[in-house]
Order: sequence, then structure tokens, then C-alpha cells
Amino acid sequence: MLGFLYPGLGHVYLRKWVRALSWFVLALATAALVVPDAAYQAFQAEGVSGLMEASESFGIEVTLSLLAIRVLNVVDAYMVAARQASAAAVADVTPGEADEANGAVVSEPGECPACGKELDEDLDFCPWCTTRLDTGADADAEST
Repeated sequence: MLGFLYPGLGHVYLRKWVRALSWFVLALATAALVVPDAAYQAFQAEGVSGLMEASESFGIEVTLSLLAIRVLNVVDAYMVAARQASAAAVADVTPGEADEANGAVVSEPGECPACGKELDEDLDFCPWCTTRLDTGADADAEST
């Protein structure tokens, strides 16, 4: 739904930076091409209220162009999110499963054992769910 606020925000949430920037630039370029100069002049002269008045005279082509960019952006963000979710579901080892041999929690390398999201290897906790992670140094210190 962030994409309806402004194209690219949904992709920022998904951490797809290039796609977010691309949608943002596409929305700006579309607006620059289809919005009449009178709307820009009204905005400069009267601010947001002038722009709102000028937008009432936009033709159907302008409105549909701007709406199409927003709808396509939302559909793209939804498809990216669905693809990420299905890729996580297909993983061989489900994050959070208990290893029956030693009772440890099994996770993919670079994934949080609690929430399954991607980890930053410089941190000793998950930035998503704040679960403390046992680093190799911590495990060695506990075993001695």
C-alpha cells in the first residue's frame, strides 16, 4: 500500500533500492511529461491550493497516466514480495526448526534462527527481531 502514497515506497520497504529509485524516477518523469505547465505555474503562485485547483482541470489522459504508474508500481511491489515469500518457503531447512540430535535451532547461513530474515554479519543480534546471536567466540567461551 506504500506504493499508492508514492511510487517506490513499497520497494524501499522491501529493500529493493534500485527498483525503488527506478519507480520514483519514472513517476517524476511521467508527471513532468503529462502535467500541464499551468499546474506548475499555479503551484508557484499559490502553493498547494493553486495546484489543487489546477488539478481539477486535468484531462482524463493525465489522470490515467499518473494512476497507471501507481497501480503498476503496487503490482510490481506485490509480485516482488510474493516472490521473496515463496523463496523463503521453499528453502530446504526451515528457519526455527529444532535439530533433534543436539536440540540446537537450525537456520540457513546468514539467516536469523528466530525469524528467518537476513542477518548483518557485523552484528551479534538480529536487526529484525533483536534476538541475541551466539557467535563462535561466545560459544567457545561458554564451552570452556
